[in-house]
Amino acid sequence: MFRRISWLIVLLPLSNGPMLPAQETNSPDIRVYFSPHGGCTDAVVRAVRESRSRILVEAYSFTSEPIAAALIDAGKRGVDVEVILDKSQEQARGTEADVISLAGIPTYTDPAYRIAHDKVMIIDGSRVITGSFNFTRSAEEYNAENLLVISNDPPLAAQYEASWKEHIARSRPFHPGRSHHRGGSHSRFYGPLETEEGTAG
Repeated sequence: MFRRISWLIVLLPLSNGPMLPAQETNSPDIRVYFSPHGGCTDAVVRAVRESRSRILVEAYSFTSEPIAAALIDAGKRGVDVEVILDKSQEQARGTEADVISLAGIPTYTDPAYRIAHDKVMIIDGSRVITGSFNFTRSAEEYNAENLLVISNDPPLAAQYEASWKEHIARSRPFHPGRSHHRGGSHSRFYGPLETEEGTAG
């Protein structure tokens, strides 16, 4: 009696690198951080330093010197940075709004709401930073907060950018009636800033 033995031969394409399923290479990368002292500020700074073309920011309170410095450095590298803050930052003590505005970053406040409470960064049209974490020293050192850094997700970034555009359309230049920026500030979404006389600054 002979036994029939079947062999299954699978031919795999040659590759110079590891083979990964297609869905893994295109999946969003999600990182979560917690405070106090959970690396939230470092995660934001790292993402800003990795930016290449554009950073859109919404913040309620903004007193973090490391994050402000990272945004300024990004602007010096040629990254398009624009920031919307809650109107409270016009009078807040210790705000970094003055610092980034004087450094040439277009900065606005959103007066359309009782509180503009978003804490969001949209980076290069594919990365979103969000969560309860304010861009402040207190949020890093004293508060119970969470931070999500979601990378490689253009559809999600597009939704946040659409919301950002709605907010910028209702916003006004930081320190109403004046611009800190040489030659006047200009937002691609907001348009030229206007002086008190109604002409472009």
